[in-house]
Amino acid sequence: MVVTIEQGRWVEIRSVVLHAGERAPQVPEDTRQVPLEMRARGFLARPARPGEEALITTLTGRQLSGTLVSVEPAYDHGFGTPVPELLDIAGEVRALLEDGGGDR
Repeated sequence: MVVTIEQGRWVEIRSVVLHAGERAPQVPEDTRQVPLEMRARGFLARPARPGEEALITTLTGRQLSGTLVSVEPAYDHGFGTPVPELLDIAGEVRALLEDGGGDR
């Protein structure tokens, strides 16, 4: 059973910005072979069902349309794994800053 999501809910939509044949020629070949997609989050402007076309209003007031893919999507980004080289120099940088920045 597909449930209709009510207006005003926080959702995520997805739409194709450029199809595979429309990508710029300087884009790497493997990238050119897939469409450029947009994902956006906002408040549902009118009721819609997942997988159907939906209209949203973003936090900046823009209205966008696309396929409804998620209701109340979670943020799942991170900063990745630590970079060993940066961990090694952290103490050195801190010491330079405490010394007034070293030679300028």
